[in-house]
Amino acid sequence: MTLIIRAARTTDVRAVRDLIDLYTPDGRLLEKNTVTLYEDVQEFVVAESDGVIVGCGALHVIWEDLAEIRTVAVIPELKSQGIGSQILEVLTRRAIEMGIGRLFCLTFETAFFGHHGFVKIDSTPVDPSTFSELLLSGDEGVAEFLELERVKPNTLGNTRMIKTL
Repeated sequence: MTLIIRAARTTDVRAVRDLIDLYTPDGRLLEKNTVTLYEDVQEFVVAESDGVIVGCGALHVIWEDLAEIRTVAVIPELKSQGIGSQILEVLTRRAIEMGIGRLFCLTFETAFFGHHGFVKIDSTPVDPSTFSELLLSGDEGVAEFLELERVKPNTLGNTRMIKTL
């Protein structure tokens, strides 16, 4: 299998949508509107094998030194073959190139992210003035990062993890 990890294109959005839909019924990934995927396509990378999208992941900048790893997914029949790790490596390199110092994720996949240097956290790792600024964001992922009451049902059972780059 020849695998390449590359920046997502608008023509990949339907395949990304299909990947997300595989993992939303059990709550592993949050549902996303297709329009949101098009709006955020520049945040995504895809794993492509022989012209077929087999994985995806996104890097969403939250603040000057902080970004979230989002929507890492691989088709079930190719899980545990290192594709997710390759996606995470590319996203981490992107973060470093942007000057990001920390990566956050909200996940059920603690072993996977722990293997890549993420550690569990119990609180929101920003100072009070940054917290106040982040409250102005309309992004649901930022609301989850801040542990706002209105998104608590989305985060039940997930683990908050962070990695310093």
